[in-house]
Amino acid sequence: MYMDLFNEFLTGDDTLQVYEHCTLVYSSEKDRLLPLLEYIDGLSGNPPQVVILDKVIGNAAALLCVIANCREVYSPLGSQLAVRTLDKYGIKYHFSETVPYIQQPSKEMCPMEKLSLEKTPEEFHETMRGLIKQED
Repeated sequence: MYMDLFNEFLTGDDTLQVYEHCTLVYSSEKDRLLPLLEYIDGLSGNPPQVVILDKVIGNAAALLCVIANCREVYSPLGSQLAVRTLDKYGIKYHFSETVPYIQQPSKEMCPMEKLSLEKTPEEFHETMRGLIKQED
């Protein structure tokens, strides 16, 4: 059922879609981790379990998926680091391609992937919130 939605997602402009029982509850065309952070910031109380479709799932996004109460994630690209995190927290994943880590065009590890290493979901979320506040 989500595979059809995922196939549509791949050809669209959204970088993130969040579904609750096949109902789209959030979508964004923004880059990087910003859409996932915005979705999380809009949550209150005990958030429902959701399915997330994201263009790239590195460890940073995987940690945020835990905070978002994600039960399943779909992406054309995921990292081995993300796989370890998703497995640890019991989140199912469907990646078209899996790479050792998310990298920049220069082949260096993505800064967010590097920043997320050795952090719990809560620690990483707080780190990201602090970085965003610094930019405001």
